[in-house]
Amino acid sequence: MNNQLLQAYLSVTDAIAQDASPEAAYRAVEKAIGDLIGHRLFTILVRCEGGEEVERVYSSQPEAYPVQGRKRMGPTPWGDLVLARKQTFLGRDKEAIRWAFPDHELIESLGLGCVINVSVQEGGEILGTLNVLDEEGAYASEDQVAVVRSFTPLLISALMKARK
Repeated sequence: MNNQLLQAYLSVTDAIAQDASPEAAYRAVEKAIGDLIGHRLFTILVRCEGGEEVERVYSSQPEAYPVQGRKRMGPTPWGDLVLARKQTFLGRDKEAIRWAFPDHELIESLGLGCVINVSVQEGGEILGTLNVLDEEGAYASEDQVAVVRSFTPLLISALMKARK
């Protein structure tokens, strides 16, 4: 494990050890991922009861993507891929953004053109998703997806609290 990644994990575990609130975990993971791969928008969604809707519990741009905003994503191709089949999604360009999200016009208006979505799971159940977006071309490798995915276990406790 490289030293930068180790330091990022330690910063998140230290933040969680000092503050048990979900927001402390969200902020720490946002900073760690920002330091490692960068992002211009970072959101965390919880999967609502019934599984068709997701609700935003954290946003780095709350004016555009407010907390408690909901999307009906279950019956979409993205929902089938990420929520039903539990796959990660690496959208490398604006075409991928348009395929995945009904709000693609807002996403593009923020200068965003690529995305990484990973699910946060416990015992095979999807609790939510961790979502990072940046300008087109910023994310192109599965290694970047793996970095984001590696932080998801650190969000399980926070998402369990958020779902109550």
